[in-house]
Amino acid sequence: MPKIFGIVNITSDSFSDGGLYLAPDKTLAHAQELIDAGADVLDIGPASSHPDAGAVTPAEEIARLEAVWSSLKALPVGLPVGLSVDSFQIETQRWAIAHGADWLNDINGFADPSLYDELADASCQLVVMHAIQSKGIASRAPAPDGDIWDHILRFFETRLKALDEAGIASDRLVIDPGMGFFLGNDPQTSLRVLGGLGRLKQAFDLPVLICASRKSFLRAIADVTLAEVGPISLAAELLATAQGVDYIRTHEVAPLSKALKLWGAAKK
Repeated sequence: MPKIFGIVNITSDSFSDGGLYLAPDKTLAHAQELIDAGADVLDIGPASSHPDAGAVTPAEEIARLEAVWSSLKALPVGLPVGLSVDSFQIETQRWAIAHGADWLNDINGFADPSLYDELADASCQLVVMHAIQSKGIASRAPAPDGDIWDHILRFFETRLKALDEAGIASDRLVIDPGMGFFLGNDPQTSLRVLGGLGRLKQAFDLPVLICASRKSFLRAIADVTLAEVGPISLAAELLATAQGVDYIRTHEVAPLSKALKLWGAAKK
């Protein structure tokens, strides 16, 4: 069964819950709720990455993390896998490594080689995400010409080779093809990738993470609002589960955790 990354957005403008968990007491309460619901990893996001998100400096990201980090580490109910920091900014990633993050989750897929020596010396797991944008947050750009899968596979061939040559062990890597605007402005592109996730494991024999939770491509395809998208998100997550993904990153930990329990029981 896949492990669950529970999303904790400590942001003011996340598309689905911006501002709800920015205050430290709200962050901690939400984190505990996600643990109780079955999260294996808490993925702490100090900045939003959707196309309309405002810029957040590394200093501000770090300040948001510092306000909650020690308390997250001390939560009374422990995590089987740990704490993740969701940031593409090198200064924030360095802070996370120095403060014992178990995971780094980078929407730019660790694009800057200047960090590679430090990554090689660190022990945290790394989520290497593909996006059509080479740097920064998502945009509303169209997908590249041709088959999106060609773009994804070429990206991972190149990036994984670079990480390997830098001495970063492959057993620390998890790959994420991206979803939504990270794949372009056509919802059908994300649907094509969601339906073909088995190609990643076949090509690279590495653990795969997927995050379709609440994304606009699901809302567009199903013609539902953000408030109505929960069941569609769960359907996408179970489709990913059926293709053998190893990690699912989600806002809705409780329904996914319960669905996976049924899935596991049925398989037995």
